[in-house]
Parts: sequence; structure tokens; C-alpha cells
Amino acid sequence: MTASNAANRLREYETVFLIKPDLTDENVDKVKERVRGIVSRDGGKFLRFTIWGKKRTMYPIDKQPRAIYVHAHYLGGSNMVAEVERNLRNYDEVSRFLSIKIAADIDPETRQPQEDLKLAGDVDDNRPLGGAERDSYRGGDEYGDDMPDFGKYDEA
Repeated sequence: MTASNAANRLREYETVFLIKPDLTDENVDKVKERVRGIVSRDGGKFLRFTIWGKKRTMYPIDKQPRAIYVHAHYLGGSNMVAEVERNLRNYDEVSRFLSIKIAADIDPETRQPQEDLKLAGDVDDNRPLGGAERDSYRGGDEYGDDMPDFGKYDEA
């Protein structure tokens, strides 16, 4: 490997971020283009956006039980990832994000950009909720009086 080839090596990252569910496709595209612009401006290479669609979250985020999941796949340096996350943090439309490094020392010429993909997400809005979101959840009533009450003590 030559010195110039080693200098062109990048790391491979992916960032998943959640966007508020009431946003239009146009506003989602604005967030995507902002991220794409940061990657290209900082010397990275954008590979693909995948919009996973509107899905139910494990717990409500900003009082919303659903969010639009967006997956970004790109090549760049660690400073670029910090800049992407800083911009996502400043967007009111983005409620959560997570970036991970997939690989190090990637030659950008070996990875070709792919067409953006948009998936349907959850199509069944009438599906019952799970966990603590169920209507029948009563927060401990199912255990009866056998459970100790740690907030009380006996006065003797």
C-alpha cells in the first residue's frame, strides 16, 4: 500500500436517527440533505439513506409512541461523525440518534453509492401495544398484597 493510498482510507459508519412522526416527506428530505451535505463537505463519501418508515418505539419519545426511522450509511473520519451528531442534536425534528463505526481503513473507491431506499414501516396501526403501554397494565396490582411495601414501617 502506498503512502497516498493510505492517506485516502476512511472509516465506515452508520447513523440511525428518529424523526418526529408528524413530519412530512419534504421535511424528512431536508434533514437527509443536511446530513448528506455535512458528509460531502467534510471529505466523506455518502453511500445510502434508508428510510425504514414510521414505526412504533419501545417507549414514548417526546410523548409520541411512533417515530420515523432513518438509516444513514457513509464513509468518513471521526470528526465528521461528531459534526453529523452535533447537527442532529440541534434539529428539533430529530428526537434520538445513534452512530456506530462498522469498519476502519476502507478504501472509498471500493464502496459505491447506492440509490436511497424508502420502506413502508408499520402498516398495522391497530396492532395492540406491548409492555407497559397496554391498557390492562396496573403497575403491580397483579401481585396482590404479597409484595412488601418498602415505603412503610411498623411503629411499635
